[in-house]
Amino acid sequence: MKRIIVMALAVMCILPVAAKDKKKEEKSNKPVFTTIKENPITSIKDQNRSGTCWDYSTLSYFESEILKATGKTYDLCESFVANKTYMERAIQVVRLHGDCQFAQGGSAEDVLSTLKTHGICPEDAMPFPGSLYGDSLNNFNEFFDLMEPYVDAIATNKSKKISNQWKVGLQGILDAYLGKCPEKFTYEGKEYTPKTFVQSLGINLDDYVSITSYTHHPFYTAFPVEVQDNWRNPLSYNLPMDEMMQVIDNAVAQGYTVAWGGDVSEEGFTRNGLAYAIDGQAAKDLTGSDAARWLKLSAEKRRSIIDSLGVNVPEIVPTQEMRQERFDNWELTDDHGMLIYGLAKDQNGKEYYMVKNSWGESGDYKGIWYMTKAFIAANTMDFLINKNAIPAEIRKKLGI
Repeated sequence: MKRIIVMALAVMCILPVAAKDKKKEEKSNKPVFTTIKENPITSIKDQNRSGTCWDYSTLSYFESEILKATGKTYDLCESFVANKTYMERAIQVVRLHGDCQFAQGGSAEDVLSTLKTHGICPEDAMPFPGSLYGDSLNNFNEFFDLMEPYVDAIATNKSKKISNQWKVGLQGILDAYLGKCPEKFTYEGKEYTPKTFVQSLGINLDDYVSITSYTHHPFYTAFPVEVQDNWRNPLSYNLPMDEMMQVIDNAVAQGYTVAWGGDVSEEGFTRNGLAYAIDGQAAKDLTGSDAARWLKLSAEKRRSIIDSLGVNVPEIVPTQEMRQERFDNWELTDDHGMLIYGLAKDQNGKEYYMVKNSWGESGDYKGIWYMTKAFIAANTMDFLINKNAIPAEIRKKLGI
């Protein structure tokens, strides 16, 4: 009995040491970043329970563009853009008798189109997000539970003719949850309309173009990327993957930011502020897991293992063919919009883009994500950029 107790005590002594070693190993794998280039951005915001990353990320992009051009910091109003965009999207759905999608998501083009057509207002010219229905931030659950069937009922109506009153009703819903868009407001002691305000911001809205990279259309031509939330069908310039990445690198180096849209549903995109283009087979080998055991693990558990590998996570080498295959088989989707604004490297010399998110100050880096170049190359759907940030030789190929 005495021997058993001694052995048990010995095991108990060993376990904390083993746990300590494991923690030490995980800590040593955690990236230590050195900033290479960091361009100015505005404050982190929180889209909360709303599918408006496209709105937050692209307005954040324009705030950075204004900051670069004028040195002035603005807080532009996401609710204004959402109010105008959802009405225009509903009109298209009705026009097409419901043969397209009405949803919370959108694209960078929705923001650019709103700025060009309707203008913009500062954040405090409309009610704070969520405040009209007693929430502290956006919560679109009830809002869209009302709007989606409303729009569907009009779009699929069996009448031979519909009236324009449905727009009055829908505008009432939009205004009730988002607030009315102001016709006039005062900012820093001066009166503006949304159109005169956007004209005062010091940027040229004709300077912005969209970039993508797929092989089902010829390179150096433009086409509308075929995803549902790209409902306005704006054209994106099609570049080979390597040149697409050159555009991002050049933009960051020259002091520009990038309004990025892409796929964050991959296991390599962690909730702690990191994103890697995971090589699944190599990751299984590193963790000592056979394929059957690895596949049985929950996505959360696999992400936890990936987090523990840290800078030692094995990554794929993205290719043009891989991008196309994943787009065509629905693996590469337009999940999220974010803002690329800088470049950093870890202790092993691997480079990461510094990316501003719109989930509040979440994750290990207070709302900032570090996303490897391999992740961005593999998972970019498209991005909005100032044409002056594109290298001259590539602009020449595109004719812009």
